[in-house]
Amino acid sequence: MVSVAASPAVQPEPSTAPRRVTILGATGSIGTSTLSVIADRPEAFAVEAVTAFGNAERLARVAKEARARVAVIADRSAYDALAAGAAAVEEAASRPVDVVVAGIVGSAGLAPTMAAIRAGSKVALANKECLVCAGDLFMGEARKGGVKILPLDSEHNAVFQALSGHSIDEVDRIILTGSGGPFRDWTKEAMAAANPDQALKHPTWSMGPKISIDSATLMNKGLEVIEAHHLFGVPEEQLDVVVHPQSIIHGMVAYKDGSVIAQMSAPDMRMPIAHCLSWPQRSPIGGPRLDLTRIGRFTFERPDLDRFPALRIARAALGAGSWATNILNAANEVAVAAYLAGNIGFLEIARLVEETIERAAAQGLSHAPGSIKDALALDREGRRIATSLLTRRETA
Repeated sequence: MVSVAASPAVQPEPSTAPRRVTILGATGSIGTSTLSVIADRPEAFAVEAVTAFGNAERLARVAKEARARVAVIADRSAYDALAAGAAAVEEAASRPVDVVVAGIVGSAGLAPTMAAIRAGSKVALANKECLVCAGDLFMGEARKGGVKILPLDSEHNAVFQALSGHSIDEVDRIILTGSGGPFRDWTKEAMAAANPDQALKHPTWSMGPKISIDSATLMNKGLEVIEAHHLFGVPEEQLDVVVHPQSIIHGMVAYKDGSVIAQMSAPDMRMPIAHCLSWPQRSPIGGPRLDLTRIGRFTFERPDLDRFPALRIARAALGAGSWATNILNAANEVAVAAYLAGNIGFLEIARLVEETIERAAAQGLSHAPGSIKDALALDREGRRIATSLLTRRETA
């Protein structure tokens, strides 16, 4: 059904040759963690290519330390004895390897990730935009080429592990967990006055500004619901979100016989990365180990959709279709940037996103993108509408 089908019951013998890996977005958070995993197992992995948007000096250093064969910088103005430009990044993604780690943030990751899929490489997917903006296109191309999409985000990787050896037809529900963010216990009135410094203080993970704000609004959970729909081929009504402040259970699968299988680990992105790089085997990795007696207890809550409407808006967008999820993502990026710049309040982020989707529908943009070019064009329209609405608010 989908390219993230469960691991085979009988696994092949592991090869003794190092697995060749390309890292798209090598200087970002995912790329840095991937390089850390590889550095710990030099006998198991070899780096083929690394890419980054800018900072040629840092990329060159990363390439040298990882002994990469190829280093590509996307921003031509940052060129410094490295291959440069969007076409060069796509070429790097197309090189024959065992696994491509798709860690480029934003819509810039769409074309290179599609290039990796069309080259037939397994893709360890961390780029949300591929599935949120054009999920049908990406999963359709993966199915056509028989390419495995390995979910790298901790929640989807947890579900992938909990599905191991089972058919999706046996599943009753897929459950994604989340910490609840820094405002889990805040009133709506307090959240309205929250400043960016407060919103950026995630209780569990150390992340970049954009994803930290998405965690605070619970938009990240909405985006993850959209991703899970495409990755696992289940409808929106079979996808649940549960707030789990301890962040130890990352995802669960509830089966039709009443059993629930959960994946647990310390909150460390190196673990899902190592799982994707080594799949279908498991490799040793350094890092924290769970001591359940020290954790003491797990707690769970339903998300409050009145205080956190972004999750409701994202679910509605999934029901409306891929055009709406594309616009949702574009508008959210504009809204988060405006909030971080101090131009709108925290609660206005979700309002701006919802209004942008409504305006896009009214302007006749409610059609599914048929290509990456269409998806990028729709993304630009979403940003244009959101920016226009934002400008009106600022001048009102």
